[in-house]
Amino acid sequence: MTLLYYAPVFQQHLTGNHPENGGRTTAILQSLRASGLDKRCTQPSWSPATIDRLCYVHDRQYIKSVELFAEAGGGAIEADTVVSKQSYQAARMAAGAVCDAVERVVDKAEDKTAFCLVRPPGHHAMPDHAMGFCLFNNIAVGARVATNEFGLKRIMIVDFDVHHGNGTQAMFFDAPDVGFLSIHRSPFYPGTGAADEVGIGAGVGATVNLPIAYGTPSQQQLRIFESSLSEFAKKIRPELILVSAGFDSHKDDPIGSLGLVADDFRSITKIIINVAGEHADGRLVSVLEGGYNPNALSESVGIHLEELLGDSRKCH
Repeated sequence: MTLLYYAPVFQQHLTGNHPENGGRTTAILQSLRASGLDKRCTQPSWSPATIDRLCYVHDRQYIKSVELFAEAGGGAIEADTVVSKQSYQAARMAAGAVCDAVERVVDKAEDKTAFCLVRPPGHHAMPDHAMGFCLFNNIAVGARVATNEFGLKRIMIVDFDVHHGNGTQAMFFDAPDVGFLSIHRSPFYPGTGAADEVGIGAGVGATVNLPIAYGTPSQQQLRIFESSLSEFAKKIRPELILVSAGFDSHKDDPIGSLGLVADDFRSITKIIINVAGEHADGRLVSVLEGGYNPNALSESVGIHLEELLGDSRKCH
């Protein structure tokens, strides 16, 4: 089985007509229920991320500022990011889902794979400020739970959102124990993720960026991704793979697009699953990031989850 995380509080993160809105997760849920994929997954209950866990990657003062901003009624916490009264709780639950998935996959060995159907997303969130629709960096919190609490020595984060995961990169740029590979459109928001951004200090070589120009054929993108990820995994030798799963490279996405179709996400997922099987005993936790066309998003997530379920069957 694959663990599937979703909580109603995610719909309480009210963003109005903002592209990152509750219609995204509603569309995904409706699609998963119609196909029966949700019933094939284990759907655990879990707790919000503790403040101490959030502090693995975020400043305590920043966390408090998000709480107070939400309690005061919210608004635009930065140019692109909207907060409502329940957004702080939703964001803590989103990060908590990744923490719980890591614990179940790594420590309890209950399942090999997990998909966290969460919002707000996380990969642009910086240590001390919100950015790009993101409040807390869900996947970064999960990575540090894995190393700090469950003794893993080598983690790999794979980010296939159309936008570079600048927040995640910033949090681990000097860290040798958390590898970060991002494939993303460039030049594009947020303006980072050049190929020469490879880490600093002890982290040199633990960051790999694969900037893709708009118009690059999808098969070429997949070849670049597969060869680079395989090579990077041999270097990192991860004990766990965490995936920032953004589906806004889809050709119909209104914000991103790199010309991909839903079945390309099947190929991307298979590539990651194969690497997890080779290096991490199949242990893989995937976390929703972007994707803003509800139909394209729900189809792509369904395909992604199908592949995770297939991996789970082989591993049991």
